[in-house]
Amino acid sequence: MTERATQPRPLRPDMLDELCPSAVAPFRFGDKWAAPVLRCLADGPRRFSELRVPLHRATPRVLTRTLRALERDGLLTRTAHPGPARRVDYALTPLGRSILEPLAAVCAWTAEHWDELVDAREAWSADRAPGAQPGRIRKPH
Repeated sequence: MTERATQPRPLRPDMLDELCPSAVAPFRFGDKWAAPVLRCLADGPRRFSELRVPLHRATPRVLTRTLRALERDGLLTRTAHPGPARRVDYALTPLGRSILEPLAAVCAWTAEHWDELVDAREAWSADRAPGAQPGRIRKPH
């Protein structure tokens, strides 16, 4: 079996596009980028450069901080491979894998309540816009 055969398929750049339910979910697993990182690692270990593809809106510094926090919390491992072609892989631990099911439930709940969540956020923002009357909720366009 070749090394390539054991590799998960490449991550899609649009995997976590702006309409992803995790962006609207009112629940957080760690920081803003923790849940998307966990989703990216669900199919197997990834290199930093692979994670950058769907997580392109996160700066390298923010992604590094998120990976370190997830490692600190025992949700992923960081494995440095020595040699001339040095590389670092990130992989979920059993603890990290155990959070995928609750994360999927949150994403499903968010997708089901998407319109309600967006409407509530738009109403909240409209109520705080300059010139808005306090206590009055504007209908979204």
